[in-house]
Amino acid sequence: MAKLLFRLRHVPDDEAAEVRELLTAHDISFYETSAGNWGISMPGLWLHDNADYAQARSLLDDYQQQRQQRMRAQYQADRAAGTADTLFGLLREDPAKVIAYLFIIVVVAAISILIFY
Repeated sequence: MAKLLFRLRHVPDDEAAEVRELLTAHDISFYETSAGNWGISMPGLWLHDNADYAQARSLLDDYQQQRQQRMRAQYQADRAAGTADTLFGLLREDPAKVIAYLFIIVVVAAISILIFY
């Protein structure tokens, strides 16, 4: 019976590709499910053989730890260089979008609070 190894919802494309390459490089048989036409199904990577789960989980845990360290180092480098995304940077880049989102947040908060009065 198939066993879910890795959920792909909200996973960057580069990370998903690296996980696929990792499994393929270690000859671990897997298949992928998509979110479907409406995006309500669960996309993921599934193992064909439950016996491969321990090895695949170990490989995936090591990979995710290395990726975390790599992404944190990249963020720190971007932050030191002044190229990391910030609220003020986004406001400067697209002020209409940021103001629209802030307006929506205020409206939803007001409706949520005023319902009780």
